[in-house]
Amino acid sequence: MKISASIILIFSSLFVFNNVDSQSNPGNYIFNRKPLKQDVYVQLPLGSIKAKGWLLNQLELQKEGFTGHAEELYSGDNELGSNSDWLGGSGNGWEKVAYYVKGLVSLAYILNDEDLKLKSQKWIEYTLLHQQDNGLFGPPKMNDWWPRMPFMYALQTYYEATNDHRVIPCLIKYFKYQLANLNAQPLDSWGKSRAGDNIELVLWVYNKTGDSFLLELANKLRMQAYQWQDIFTGNTFHYYGDDYQPRHMVNVAQALKYPAVCAEFSTDSIYKTAMQKGMAHIFDENGQPEGLGAGTEHMSGHNSIEGVETCTVVEWMQSLETASRVFHDGSIGDFLEKVAFNALPAQFSRDLKEHSYYALPNEIRAAEGLHGFNQDYNNGLLLSPYSGYPCCRFNMHMGWPYFIKNSVMATPDNGIAINTYGPMEVNAIVGNNNKLQVEEETNYPFEEMINLHLKLNHSEKFPIRLRIPNWCNSPQIWVNGKLLNHIKKGTIAELNRSWKNGDKISLKFPMHISIKKEVNNAVSVERGPIVYALKIGQNITHLKEHKVPGFYDTQIIPSTPWNYGLLLNTDDVNNQFEVVKTRMTNDPYIMNRTPIQLRVKAKKIPSWTADYRGTSAFDVPLSPIASNEKTEEITLIPFGSENIRISIFPTIGESRWISTDLKEVFKDNKSNGWVVYGGNWFYKDNAINCGSIDVNNSGAGPKIIATGTKFSDFNYSANITIKMNGNAGLVFRVNKPAIGTDAYNGYYVGLDAEEGQVVFGKASGGKWEVIKSAPKDIKLNENYQIKVNAKGDAFEIFVNGNSIITANDATYINGNIGLRAFKALAKMDNIYVQAL
Repeated sequence: MKISASIILIFSSLFVFNNVDSQSNPGNYIFNRKPLKQDVYVQLPLGSIKAKGWLLNQLELQKEGFTGHAEELYSGDNELGSNSDWLGGSGNGWEKVAYYVKGLVSLAYILNDEDLKLKSQKWIEYTLLHQQDNGLFGPPKMNDWWPRMPFMYALQTYYEATNDHRVIPCLIKYFKYQLANLNAQPLDSWGKSRAGDNIELVLWVYNKTGDSFLLELANKLRMQAYQWQDIFTGNTFHYYGDDYQPRHMVNVAQALKYPAVCAEFSTDSIYKTAMQKGMAHIFDENGQPEGLGAGTEHMSGHNSIEGVETCTVVEWMQSLETASRVFHDGSIGDFLEKVAFNALPAQFSRDLKEHSYYALPNEIRAAEGLHGFNQDYNNGLLLSPYSGYPCCRFNMHMGWPYFIKNSVMATPDNGIAINTYGPMEVNAIVGNNNKLQVEEETNYPFEEMINLHLKLNHSEKFPIRLRIPNWCNSPQIWVNGKLLNHIKKGTIAELNRSWKNGDKISLKFPMHISIKKEVNNAVSVERGPIVYALKIGQNITHLKEHKVPGFYDTQIIPSTPWNYGLLLNTDDVNNQFEVVKTRMTNDPYIMNRTPIQLRVKAKKIPSWTADYRGTSAFDVPLSPIASNEKTEEITLIPFGSENIRISIFPTIGESRWISTDLKEVFKDNKSNGWVVYGGNWFYKDNAINCGSIDVNNSGAGPKIIATGTKFSDFNYSANITIKMNGNAGLVFRVNKPAIGTDAYNGYYVGLDAEEGQVVFGKASGGKWEVIKSAPKDIKLNENYQIKVNAKGDAFEIFVNGNSIITANDATYINGNIGLRAFKALAKMDNIYVQAL
């Protein structure tokens, strides 16, 4: 049956107004029971941390924007409408409702906003009042473990805010149902990928109750989940064939917490390092300057024109927030701040009424159009309440609220730990039931100073732990004006002393310019935790207004040039940028109001243009690159303060190419300088593999290109093994590679197992032409050596030493070498190119 809003509010009033104050006694800080890991920190009760300044403004914009109006925007039966199955109706809300309520509850109680509280209570109350006798909660017909996981986070945060005594029994009852049914109905698909969420909540309830069956359940969930500790450690994301779950970047982001939660109850040492090793592999092969791995939606390689999904951003953040409580490693907070201060605001319109499903490090249009992504959506880069697939529009609501509520943690030795910084007010219980209020006075990360003003009931000794960023070379801390010694970057500073009312801790994190190496030897620019991007003039067009006034489909195209390379030399990079500071405002993520800008010398690169589709830029050209254009001064602004941007820059200089010889055997499953353009490429058994093309919209001809090469006349050979009908082989004299089947200018020779032939042809910006083919029986899973002799317009092609094709064509005279597959699974190794 459906339940009316009025009945829900009556039930809500019976419980909410009868709650005890969540800060009334130290018993609210329940830490890990034995046998769990004993030094784990815990979140402060929801509402203990209140945002101030610019951070509060983000929450208020969210209330007035996509969260406050979500139920109007997404009012369908299968969304957040009154006929939702999460309210007893006939709709199918699946994960959508759970995602939304998870973020809604946190936002409501951090803001202490009555309207948002009433909205959240509607969903919570119905769920608590309609749990089935067997323990299952949520829609009775929803036979899926996964959507209940995010809803349990909503129940957790609701309990922390209200102490509603029904929540823990509800979860106990459900966990008993899980334990009794997981053998018959094991985790699969999304639930198997995201089991770390479930485990985290099981352990949270265990610490409340001590029920031993919960440890059994946690272990069962661990064993049924994807073994992320092995995937992260061994870099085996792509080793699962048509099962795309372990390479789906949202799953990967969500699973970053899995080693941390498992480390709480497993003694296996692999969990202690798996997350960090996994992130290193992700950054190495898919890294982006804003601190994430590219995934559209699957892992999509290290280049400047693949994007990040909004779901990935918020899930990555939550995983790092969880990991920070378990592993007291300051680098986790560094990574978290980088994502929060750059990637998160970049996904949203400036007024937080629209979002883009994907955001790219180099994005020259926020508009409709296909890009060749693995999962492509015509409106995937358009700013809209309905951008892309209907997951992010429900999941994005937790980003800022979860960041705030996890910024400061309670520690088992009766202190606090500050993991991330920003303007906030923190209320906690420390020492022996001593109420502490910390007023965090700062405009960080837009300024360097942070002042912590302490208010205490009485003087007492307890520890305050402060994360010292690794990017800061000369951090300083003062206590009541006295400078402390031996403060080192990349550490956790522990100030364990007697504190009194009125004490003041001052932190200064001097920010310097840092240049990071990116794809194609290009660079990104950082100052402190902020990544900087080119300030681009914008032509903004509202294409359509939706049913809620003020919510649009919004297109942004550039009105000023974007194709610049930076003029940098070997001198101190801080002397090559001018830092321009203006008055701090509450909306620093609006382009013309941001308080920090950088100015630097640059030149235009006329050859760097939009790609063949016209929807994206070509990948950033190899650096250094020559330019005869005039020197100009350009302005860089924070990555998150605009929705079109260039954040990966080429550098200007004399071009340097590999042009004499190249050997690549992919030793230790690594390579250098090979760039992915579509598909599922991965290293295994000291070879490069083009993997499953299941759920792949990036075209049937993905490429991996050695973009630092430039060969004219040469011998080029490689070993090719085709594992599925289709063809695979070598590309050469390649220029302007992009994502798409024939999106390059250059030649291709392939072994075609399906047609039984060797084919030689050329691509011209999306058009394919066969130059010559010859019959050849190509057996699956058999290794062939293919060799190309190219001299001028003459080509001779060999297979296993036998000449198969001779042909002439004068279209392309030089370019990159690379590998390509067309509708095939293939293994390729022993690359050798020798110039003639």
